[in-house]
Amino acid sequence: MTRIALLIIVFSILIPLDKAAAEEGEVFIITVDSNNLRFSPPTTTLSEGDSVHFLWSGEALAHNAVEENGLFDSGDASRNVDYLFVFKVGTAGTYDFVCEPHESLGMMGTIIVEVKPVDETVPELEAESMPGFSLSMLFLAIIFALQKRPKI
Repeated sequence: MTRIALLIIVFSILIPLDKAAAEEGEVFIITVDSNNLRFSPPTTTLSEGDSVHFLWSGEALAHNAVEENGLFDSGDASRNVDYLFVFKVGTAGTYDFVCEPHESLGMMGTIIVEVKPVDETVPELEAESMPGFSLSMLFLAIIFALQKRPKI
C-alpha cells in the first residue's frame, strides 16, 4: 500500500499538468464611451472561458455594470472601475447588463457567450512535451530497485 501511495505522489509531483493554461480564455474590455452614457462596445460576443474586464478611470459620472439576473455586479457606481468576470464553461447564453444610475438614460449592454469550441486536433506527443516523464521514470526505477534489493 505504501508503494502505491509513493507512486501516486511521485507521479503527481513530476508530471506537470498544464490545465490552467488550457482553460485561460481571451479578455474583452468594456469601457464607457466619450459621451459618458454608453458602454463601449455596447455588445460583446465571446466564448465560454473568456473574460469581460469592465474598466474605466476618471469618468465625469459614476458608473457600474450589473447583469439583470445578478450573474455579475461590478459594485457601487464609481468614476473608477476595474472589474473582471470570467464566463466559465456552462454559461453560454445572452446577458444584458446596465449601469444602475443611468439605466433610465439607456446605458445598457449585452454580452453573448457562445459554447466553447471543441479542439478536435490530436497533439503529437514528443519528448519535449512531457518534461517530467523521463525524470519520473528514473524515480520509479530507483523505487522499484530499492523495493527489490535483498534485506540484510
